[in-house]
Amino acid sequence: MALKTHRPLTPAARFKALPAFDEITKSKPEKSLLETKKRSGGRNNRGRLTMRHVGGGHKQKYRVIDFKRRKRDIVAVVIGIEYDPNRSSRIALIEYTDGEKTYILAPIGLAVGSKVVAGDNVAPEVGNALPLKAIPLGASIHNVELTPGRGGQIARSAGQQVILNNRESGYALVKMPSGEIRKINENAYATIGQVGNVDHMNVSSGKAGRSRWKGIRPTVRGMVMNPIDHPMGGGQGKSKGGGGRHHPMSPWGQLAKGFKTRRKHKQSSTFIVERRKSKKKQ
Repeated sequence: MALKTHRPLTPAARFKALPAFDEITKSKPEKSLLETKKRSGGRNNRGRLTMRHVGGGHKQKYRVIDFKRRKRDIVAVVIGIEYDPNRSSRIALIEYTDGEKTYILAPIGLAVGSKVVAGDNVAPEVGNALPLKAIPLGASIHNVELTPGRGGQIARSAGQQVILNNRESGYALVKMPSGEIRKINENAYATIGQVGNVDHMNVSSGKAGRSRWKGIRPTVRGMVMNPIDHPMGGGQGKSKGGGGRHHPMSPWGQLAKGFKTRRKHKQSSTFIVERRKSKKKQ
């Protein structure tokens, strides 16, 4: 994927860098795989605002993605690469030999006409889904299941990949995008390859309006608020919270830097072999 820059004829165009959509081959989605997407505006069933900075945005239809790769040992052909407004990655429309169509995440190297298949004994090629016990060590994978049969939950966004490091005692050791090394049941499925649209991280909107199209409302810094509205507010002019040094925190007093929010005895901690922020040995 490439990014498209613009001549600085307007302030918005000066720093704008948007996707070029070179890899898109199909402009309209498959109607049978669309679902209505209801927007809440960040409010719960009582109408209370529970998520800030959410609202507005363009209407979207949800594309049903097959994260489980349900059909096993049946070859499918890629008939189109599409844009998905609900995620950063591109999606591929595939058609099985029995005529059924479904969407999967589009990894790098997957093109129209490519054949993909899921199963226990298939070749470890781009777009194919296999259990972790059948994937060669050192391979790049994405859409990895945490629990066998639940569907892929790890490495699903643009440019993400997980590296299969080792296998021991019925578990596969995989290195997460964050650097964390985690044990996952070797019967869990994963897809070969790296998720496409790698340049997504370099996209620059160029103007606030594009965030509004995406349903993102403005965010105001706590430091410029009044003391009644935020713990870091108040003070004469620019001050670090009420005229004195105040640690960065949320509007409800939760420390924002350095405060660990993960539970000490969380059940899944037993599967973490190495933390993403492990202390380096001197």
